[in-house]
Amino acid sequence: MNLADMLTFADIGQLNRIADYYNCKCKPNSKHELIQSILTTLGNRPFFEKQVSELDWPNRRFLNLLLFDSRQYFGMEELIAIARQSLEKQEGDAGMSPRDLIVRFSKSGWLFNGTTQQTKYLYQVPQDLKARFRDVLAAHLKEGIETTDEPAMYRDEHHLLAEDLKLFLQYVSRHDIALNAEGMMYRRSQMQIMEHLHIRETLVGKAGWRFGYGRSFKDYPDRFAFIYDYAYHHRLIRENRDGLELTSEGEDKLVTENGSEMVQMFRFWLRLYKGAIPNLASVVYWIGECAREWSTSSSLFHQIGPLIQPFYYDTPEAIFDQRITKMMLHLGMLRIGEHSGLRTMQMTAWGSRLAASCRSLSGHQAPVVFDK
Repeated sequence: MNLADMLTFADIGQLNRIADYYNCKCKPNSKHELIQSILTTLGNRPFFEKQVSELDWPNRRFLNLLLFDSRQYFGMEELIAIARQSLEKQEGDAGMSPRDLIVRFSKSGWLFNGTTQQTKYLYQVPQDLKARFRDVLAAHLKEGIETTDEPAMYRDEHHLLAEDLKLFLQYVSRHDIALNAEGMMYRRSQMQIMEHLHIRETLVGKAGWRFGYGRSFKDYPDRFAFIYDYAYHHRLIRENRDGLELTSEGEDKLVTENGSEMVQMFRFWLRLYKGAIPNLASVVYWIGECAREWSTSSSLFHQIGPLIQPFYYDTPEAIFDQRITKMMLHLGMLRIGEHSGLRTMQMTAWGSRLAASCRSLSGHQAPVVFDK
């Protein structure tokens, strides 16, 4: 439902609270006049843009999560959980409670109760406001992006991730790969596999912490851990006492052409990293909107980074650089280069299409859960 419809169903008490919030000049006992005054006020584009631009980051994160959640209705506990996620402390955030955010959005006419007996205790955001919020936020974020000329050299990995998946499966099919007591490949096997892949990575050392980004992330470098988890989750490989082996599904994968493999890998990545980065899909969407031209990484992070919450020892900046944009490079979504000593990036045409699809992807789909 759109804003006008929801205002029609709202009781006069809520209409007066919204009108008071915006200082609308109208008769408090005339529902028709209240509705028209609110619609006129929120229909004023400069006024609406000002309302959104003045949101602090906790409110903006809350709005962002609501915009990219495909659920039509939210229970109060669900809203509180979303609001709490928005309030996980970052430097400079003002102190407030989850209910403060919900009350503020209700007073603004951005959240309404359902209109039926079954939905009257649930909440929803007007559909037309969602589209307007996205347009205004996109314009606001783009304003601070620093664009550059195309670098003389840059990395573009195209669809090498899907090709390396097959190369990994080929290696498993042709070699006996032993696993240690923890189910991890020995370093010698890892090094040999790296020599077969298009993109080689440094093996994981013993120092530091590694968790939260997949089942095998603790054992293998970032990109290969993703390939391994993708293969394991889709039952292309099997771990047993004798070691690692290819399944019948994996054998089929070697001889079939799958033009949608990269799309499936992209969607798997969103689910795999969702536990650590709950709003990953929205961040990818905003990078897609803001990096259509060559842009500095620092300005992209300055504009989009405050949407990212820290994850244990991973700072928002580390998450942006290592977990998001670096993986978008591996997924063929971003080109990354250097211009005048600055790290720069640009969406590929393929990446722009994938990022745009995040607008309709489920914001509450479950993270990947691996079989034991």
